[in-house]
Parts: sequence; C-alpha cells; structure tokens
Amino acid sequence: MALKSTIFKINLNVADMDRGYYADHALTVARHPSETSERMMVRVLAFALHASERLEFGKGISTDDEPALWEHDLTGRITEWIEVGLPDERVIRRACGRADAVHLYAYGGGRTVEVWWQQNEALLAKQDKLTVKSVSGPSSKALAAMADRTLNLQCMVQDGEVWMSDDQERLQVELQPLLAPAV
Repeated sequence: MALKSTIFKINLNVADMDRGYYADHALTVARHPSETSERMMVRVLAFALHASERLEFGKGISTDDEPALWEHDLTGRITEWIEVGLPDERVIRRACGRADAVHLYAYGGGRTVEVWWQQNEALLAKQDKLTVKSVSGPSSKALAAMADRTLNLQCMVQDGEVWMSDDQERLQVELQPLLAPAV
C-alpha cells in the first residue's frame, strides 16, 4: 500500500515592502512521504518571497516536469518557475527554456550547497533567466522546526532582509545570492 501525502494548512501573511506586496494566503500544502519538513518549509519560504494571486504549488517531488512552484499568465505561459533543493543542471536548463524567469533556492546545510554550486556554476551561469539563492543551513533547519500541521506564519521582507515568524518564534532567514539574471 502506497503512503499518502501529509496535508498542512498554513495561513501565511506576507508583508513584502521591497515589492510593495501585502496579502494573506490560505495554503494547503501536501508533503510527499519522501519529502522532508525542511524541503516543504523552503517551498513555503519561496512562496512567500514570490507571493501573488497566480502563484501555485506544483505536483511535488514525484513529478519531473513541474517545479516546486510556478505562475502562469492568462494565456497559460509560464511566467515564473521556482525550484528548491539541488536539482540537476539539465532540469534548470529545461525550465529556462519553458519559463520567463527561473528561481532556485538551494539548501542543504554544511558544505552541500557549496559543493553543488562548484560543480554546476559554469553551466548555470549560461542561463540568462536564472536567479540562484542559497538558504543557509541554520535558516532551513530553523524553518523545518516550525513545521506543524496547522501553521500561522508571517513573512516580512524589507531592504533584502527576510523574517519568518510563527506563534512562538521569529527567524531571520539568511539568503546568499549565488547568481542573478543577465540584464
């Protein structure tokens, strides 16, 4: 018998002063049985950083042709493709061919992201639609510790600083830019 996804209900308040975006989102997030709380919460972080009325979660890690998050315009064109983790370079290259903008939030703690970046930087730097940011290990672990089946989260973004908080804790999320799109 196959294991089922665990469902999380998240009320997310976003106050992004850098983008001038302020909204509440009632999210239903399915965590695949093989997905960690850390990955799920990095997906929620990515949602908060790109929040809009059209942004939606992909089908999950069991689907190769969909990202963690994406946004379509009214014609169905993919305007944003957002991935989390340390994907294969071919996945990112394919995403850059399908979407107007691609964002990757790499996480893994320790030297994991650093080693992955050293192996993939030259190939990824050729993608002119790609933005890559690294979520620090302590930040992704602290986000994972916040995971609960029912969550009230607030995300505040101001002057490039990102703060996530729940009912008990407030966390500054450390993001390191690794690659910005060509202008």
